[in-house]
Amino acid sequence: LLQTGRIDKSYPTVCGHTGPVLDIDWCPHNDQVIASGSEDCTVMVWQIPENGLTLSLTEPVVVLEGHSKRVGIVAWHPTARNVLLSAGCDNAIIIWNVGTGEALINLDDMHVDMIYNVSWNRNGSLICTASKDKKVRVIDPRKQEIVAEKEKTHEGARPMRAIFLADGNIFTTGFSRMSERQLALWNPKNMEEPIALHEMDTSNGVLLPFYDPDTNIIYLCGKGDSSIRYFEITDESPYVHYLNTFSSKEPQRGMGFMPKRGLDVNKCEIARFFKLHERKCEPIIMTVPRKSDLFQDDLYPDTAGPEAALEAEEWFEGKNADPLLISLKHGYIPGKNRDLKVVKKNILDNKPAANKKSDLINAPKKAADASNTQNEAKLDEILKELKCIKDTITNQDERISKLEQQMAKFAD
Repeated sequence: LLQTGRIDKSYPTVCGHTGPVLDIDWCPHNDQVIASGSEDCTVMVWQIPENGLTLSLTEPVVVLEGHSKRVGIVAWHPTARNVLLSAGCDNAIIIWNVGTGEALINLDDMHVDMIYNVSWNRNGSLICTASKDKKVRVIDPRKQEIVAEKEKTHEGARPMRAIFLADGNIFTTGFSRMSERQLALWNPKNMEEPIALHEMDTSNGVLLPFYDPDTNIIYLCGKGDSSIRYFEITDESPYVHYLNTFSSKEPQRGMGFMPKRGLDVNKCEIARFFKLHERKCEPIIMTVPRKSDLFQDDLYPDTAGPEAALEAEEWFEGKNADPLLISLKHGYIPGKNRDLKVVKKNILDNKPAANKKSDLINAPKKAADASNTQNEAKLDEILKELKCIKDTITNQDERISKLEQQMAKFAD
């Protein structure tokens, strides 16, 4: 993040999908792990090396195959390790145990039309979805049932978004019949009438909500807008309080949001966006000016940390748990990378047992072949990386000697 400016054309990338990548999500319990969904109908989970990429990464840790059409949404479970949700244009939602590479829940008959977005609630016991049929549904994925739904959440035909808030209410953005942008707050226990409904303006960009559960602030970024509006959600009327608008000159193509533990608490930074332009990505930093240099507890209540509260198996068996919270008083100190080492072993352990006689005879040979191939691939990878590092060192040596020559000229 500190190396600003244009990156080299040959910069390594993660490039294993055979179609365009439509959505990505960093794992909340492992800062090196990222899930991606693609037009090639697969979901892939990647482990980024501890010090970043030195070579392009083409081998995912696991490929999750189960959708029959492109996969437009991926979302990690907020509190259970290795649980990942994906939603595709086949109108199906699949919940995976990434540790075993298996699809454990398949909700393929709940949506009759395209799913615009999916959001987990705070403890990951429910999900809410917004769909092209203008319905918002609250679903219990483990019971595979719809707990609540609202027809015509917003009457307009353009896309909606729905997200869970920390208190269990649902916040939606959409369009009125007159194509005005709206935002609304709903109680899932009674979806008849919204708690609050506000008209915004007549722009046609879809409003993307970014929510901070610690401060209860929602930031709304319109696609194609050049502003970010933010609101505080409270228990008193009007429930959704307008705070302010950040305006800039250029419109945003898209927007990313830094997790809370990536913020600079010494500068009272409460949110950081990454705004996508046509040719660049620009950080936008929101700070609350304070005179004191001391840690501001009111701005930084304990926040969800990187430890998972549950294992995947516990969640699939029906357990729930709130996020494990950490203090940001001394800034966030990342722990050593955990996790995904187990995953490969898990995946191999959980392959279905061979059942045909011939399979049983061939199994050891296949396993030996596979491990040989794996070892060779690993060796290749190590040799490539070694070569890459050596090249870098050679280049740096040349650069150093050039600079030393220049220094010597100045000295003379």
